[in-house]
Amino acid sequence: MIGWKRKKAMQPEDRSRILVTHLDPRSPVAEAYRTLRTNLQFAAVDRPLRRLMVTSTGPGEGKTTTIANLAVVFAQAGKRVLLIDADLRKPQLHHVFRVPNHVGLSSVLVGTSAMERAAVATVVEGLTLLPSGPIPPNPAEMLGSQAMARFLEEASARYELVLIDTPPVIAVTDAQVLSRLVDGVLLVVAAGQTKREMAQKAKALLETVQAPLLGVVLNRRKYHEEGYSYYYYYYGEEKRKA
Repeated sequence: MIGWKRKKAMQPEDRSRILVTHLDPRSPVAEAYRTLRTNLQFAAVDRPLRRLMVTSTGPGEGKTTTIANLAVVFAQAGKRVLLIDADLRKPQLHHVFRVPNHVGLSSVLVGTSAMERAAVATVVEGLTLLPSGPIPPNPAEMLGSQAMARFLEEASARYELVLIDTPPVIAVTDAQVLSRLVDGVLLVVAAGQTKREMAQKAKALLETVQAPLLGVVLNRRKYHEEGYSYYYYYYGEEKRKA
């Protein structure tokens, strides 16, 4: 459960503000992302989690915010992380990390660039971003290609964890296509926004292709309603007194 609250539509140049785990690592929201990281590590006890995909039921539910902050907290824990923007229809991660997007995943898949040239270091130590690159005319076919499978094998050999941002499940088939190439899938839903039947439909679509669904992230939950803010404050005060 992530207590992230969006007040209004954010302009592309303001996207970097969503990196709360980097900008305000002591905040309750940052702590929620660290809790999510811990839960994923427990979920991967029997099978190492090397490739994790994050998607949502529809647009605007926080999948890009979730995966960007998740990438940061894994890197802060000492992991070598590659974050891939595989939303080849409406990419956002280059705005979040303020990097160019003239080359990226699509460039690597069609062979006009190598991964080491297209990937860029971020402001977070240990975290590398591969932006989407130019938007192709056939995203689903590109993500389901043998070139994508080979690329992910290469990426997994170079990095300890590969995180992949994809388009929403219900809108297009891209997430379903890509889910067969990952070890785990997180589905993001937004409190007060996502309809129950849409969440159920997204889950059913993922199950249709036997996607390894690990769980659901409830985004934009008002954490102060649950007393979470109080307990975080109390814990922080106790640490400072120690």
